Amino acid sequence: MGRPHPTGLTFDAGALIAFEARDRRMNALVQRAKDLGRPIVVPAGVLGQVWRDRRRQVRIADLLAGRNVVVEELTRARAQAAGELCGRSRTTDLIDASVVVAAWRNGRVVVSSDAADLRRLDPSLDVVPI
Repeated sequence: MGRPHPTGLTFDAGALIAFEARDRRMNALVQRAKDLGRPIVVPAGVLGQVWRDRRRQVRIADLLAGRNVVVEELTRARAQAAGELCGRSRTTDLIDASVVVAAWRNGRVVVSSDAADLRRLDPSLDVVPI
């Protein structure tokens, strides 16, 4: 059986930073997701990695307020799944693992500035590099 059809995008910290910096490719990806009604998922830990000052991060705040954007909380079950993934892959970055766990439920497509780290966690993951 093939992989599930991608239904949405999951962003890592690099994706949010690129969006904030007005990267053209990120702008296009966000607009396309909006146009297609596809969700954009930002794991809560990723948001914590980049969030510093709402007054200066207006673009990210506006993105997060979008109808198709979901900040996914790090629940107990998700934290355990991410921790187990770190154990299996012999890595230690829980936030990267939480991105992969979110992508598993969100269509397996991650927008990332660090594809190698995410593929170490799941080699089958579809990563859109930025």
